[in-house]
Amino acid sequence: MKAIGFKKSLPISEPNSFIAFETEKPKPEGHDLLVQIQAISVNPVDYKIRQNAAKDQELDTPKIIGWDAVGIVEEVGEEVSLFKAGDAVYYAGDLTRSGCNAEYQLIDERIVGRKPKNLSLAEVAAMPLTTLTAWESIFDRIKYNEAADKGKSILFLNGAGGVGSIAIQLAKKLTGLTVIATASRNETRDWCLKMGADFVVNHHNLKEELEGIGHTQIDYILDFVDLKQYWQQLADLIKPQGHILSITGSSDPLNLNLLKNKSVTFSWELMYTRSMHQTPDMQRQHDILNRAADLFEDGTLQPTVTTIFEGFSVENLKKAHELQESGTSIGKNVIVY
Repeated sequence: MKAIGFKKSLPISEPNSFIAFETEKPKPEGHDLLVQIQAISVNPVDYKIRQNAAKDQELDTPKIIGWDAVGIVEEVGEEVSLFKAGDAVYYAGDLTRSGCNAEYQLIDERIVGRKPKNLSLAEVAAMPLTTLTAWESIFDRIKYNEAADKGKSILFLNGAGGVGSIAIQLAKKLTGLTVIATASRNETRDWCLKMGADFVVNHHNLKEELEGIGHTQIDYILDFVDLKQYWQQLADLIKPQGHILSITGSSDPLNLNLLKNKSVTFSWELMYTRSMHQTPDMQRQHDILNRAADLFEDGTLQPTVTTIFEGFSVENLKKAHELQESGTSIGKNVIVY
């Protein structure tokens, strides 16, 4: 099968930042599905791993990355019970395994969902990773409870990004929260409003902008952009007994003492935790993706793809990475095979 990977972490402009090569098509065992991939999307995690996975040495065999895919099940392992050959599926993958930048991939059925019937391949490929991340953030980490939380406020930092785009929709359509998103450009502000945000504020002037819309403190703050940069501001803006969540991490230790006097809860969200650690509730991601498929099909949720590249090639993968690295991407970028 054809695959695209890298042996050395190089700037995306370098000729060998990605290389195409042939490798053996894998054989499914246990809970694995062998999926013939039809489309993929590129996320920030892709370029971050490409930039860092082989910085100090050249790998013997190319590393295949990629964590968003839609395709057809070709073959199943002996323990598979959720899918059969011929099923159309979508998923976000597992950091510990070979990625989806290939013609075929092995994927555990428990983190795979059925493809939404009404969406195109490009639309579907855009959604698994961001939908799982946003869903887990709101319902598994924050643990939104309608009876207790209706009428509270939620702030998404980087509302026009891939995760923010679907998180706004989930919060607006499935909760009773007042949804606030950050954006600074006209096109990103318009996008956030299109996704359903009640308010959009400029992250360059966050405190004053929130005061201007009558929200001096926020019940839930979800960081989808840069926790280190905003940590002090978030500690100031969060309500007593509020909850801060981040998907981004921090290069420096965080001063959690800033949250003590307000009894604020802090959580991380990593969409890969369940698959990396084979948690007992690993099949929760299968259930989330199937529920999301229902919501796409009934029109509750809308796909967030904005850029489509036609053809599985080194050139298109480079273009998608360049766009992600530029920091100007809105929604999701997809490559259709």
